[in-house]
Amino acid sequence: MNDFSGIIVKKVESRADMSVFIRLPWHIYRTDACWVPPLTVERKMHFSPGNPYFRHAECCFWMAFRHGRPVGRISAQVDRLYLRRYRDDTGFWGVLEAEDDPAIFHALMNTAGAWLQEHGMKRALGPFNLSINQECGLLVKGFETPPSMMMGHAPRYYSRHIEELGYRKAMDLIAYSIRKEPRILERMRRILGRRNGDFRTRPLRKRDFQQELDTMFAIFNDAWSENWGFVPFTREEYMETGRLLRFFADPGLIRIAEVNGEPAGFIVVLPNLNEIMQGLDGRLFPLGWLKLLAGLKFHRFRTARVLLMGVLKKYQDSLTGAALSLGLIRDVMNEVMHTSITELELSWILEDNLPMRRIIEALGAEPYKIYRIYEKDLA
Repeated sequence: MNDFSGIIVKKVESRADMSVFIRLPWHIYRTDACWVPPLTVERKMHFSPGNPYFRHAECCFWMAFRHGRPVGRISAQVDRLYLRRYRDDTGFWGVLEAEDDPAIFHALMNTAGAWLQEHGMKRALGPFNLSINQECGLLVKGFETPPSMMMGHAPRYYSRHIEELGYRKAMDLIAYSIRKEPRILERMRRILGRRNGDFRTRPLRKRDFQQELDTMFAIFNDAWSENWGFVPFTREEYMETGRLLRFFADPGLIRIAEVNGEPAGFIVVLPNLNEIMQGLDGRLFPLGWLKLLAGLKFHRFRTARVLLMGVLKKYQDSLTGAALSLGLIRDVMNEVMHTSITELELSWILEDNLPMRRIIEALGAEPYKIYRIYEKDLA
């Protein structure tokens, strides 16, 4: 336990502590109509030792209190997979929520930074909730609309307090929005031209779900391997994602691209579950389950998110690679035309991924949210 001029920071050590930790955002966002409450049962699973992330990472959670009342929270993580890959003594922080008070941010960030230093880290990078393959980045643009599923939201004052503590931008993650319009399909056909015959895309084969899942994540770990901050999915982690896809996926909105019959790329689009989550207040009991199931069956989703996408590294930086990316977007958009969905979020895109940004901006997609990763050297 640390005392920072009236702010007491305590380590989360019990189930009761974790319950308070999980429920804090309800206080922080009580007047923010754009915030979408997470399911508390899902958060408990995410922060529990059963999360496969903890098989290659060590993590600590803290709560900040003033006069016995919870006013903030934070985590710090050391990821052995990341360190094995980059060998740069970088640790991570995340799950940050706090009242608008610089003293609270100072207490929380100093506590997380000190823990990282004790574990041999020389640089702090965040926020990651908990890794780059999960929710990450701090919202710095696009506060006026609710987040899409598995994307974050934050008050405007967070970035100011973080930057006042000496943190600087390491990378921006961009969320693009594109509306469903027939002219977009025509524009894609025109751009593709004769390259349309170089490949084909097909929907997910649900009867071969496990094999299809293995194919997609092999492509993902290859396609993203040179990207900033990349850490490969472990088999256990992608099996967790696979359970989400099996339950919520429309096979037509998951497509695999093939070149000469060999898998070369894929795209995954999921309906924006936040549209029905907002009314649950984070609770599945006693009636939340019924509301969720009814929503999944009867709700006409207006928005969806491109959750995952990748093209094999050997095709990147080539006309074939550009055509594969464009063809995947075209064919999934063609499927979207037959649904109630009117808007797709493509997220997130690294700010330095200029080839992909040029492709989607040429289609008329607009960057409507920016999530920032901050870094700081630890003295």
